[in-house]
Amino acid sequence: MNHQKLIYIHPVPVRIWHWINAASFIVLIITGIQIRYAETLEFMTLSSAISIHNYVGFAAIANYFIWFAYYLGTGKIKIYIPDLRNVVAMAIKQAQYYGYGFFVGKPNPHVMTPENKFNALQQQAYLVIMMVLLPAQMISGLFLWKVKGYEEYVMLLGGIKIIDTIHVLIFFFFTSFIFIHCYLATLGHTPLAHFKAMFTGYEEHHD
Repeated sequence: MNHQKLIYIHPVPVRIWHWINAASFIVLIITGIQIRYAETLEFMTLSSAISIHNYVGFAAIANYFIWFAYYLGTGKIKIYIPDLRNVVAMAIKQAQYYGYGFFVGKPNPHVMTPENKFNALQQQAYLVIMMVLLPAQMISGLFLWKVKGYEEYVMLLGGIKIIDTIHVLIFFFFTSFIFIHCYLATLGHTPLAHFKAMFTGYEEHHD
């Protein structure tokens, strides 16, 4: 018999942060595309795109520090740290599940709990995203926002072209990440189960 139970995985602060972050990413991507391809696209004026991009960028930075303070202050930051003793084996199992097991009805090798929220692949990906790529994107964005004010740091890092290249490459990464993230979110016991959980806080676990 298939028994279902609800597990409270996503506290209110995490859900609020997640949806603010998601909305910010989408707006930043749209305005970033307009800024980057201003000569060929015009779904808004360049000045509007830059203004919106800057305001939402600062909101995303503030949201990041709220996330960091919450996870550090509650000790939940440890859910992002892989167990080095078995991370490779678990990552391989998870990759096999995503690539094959899910499609033939095999159970997910990772059982989600409040203390062990992410599987091995997610832990590695989110650790790099939250601790390396997002800070790099925020810092490069700040430097591009006020080049003269940060000129000393810009030159120290190789000049404005290097900063711009870093910002654009990470921008392309996050654009791709949104699509991958949404696809993987459909791999619950129903296609909308994980989406629903990010509104209610509860993940459905089936024995």
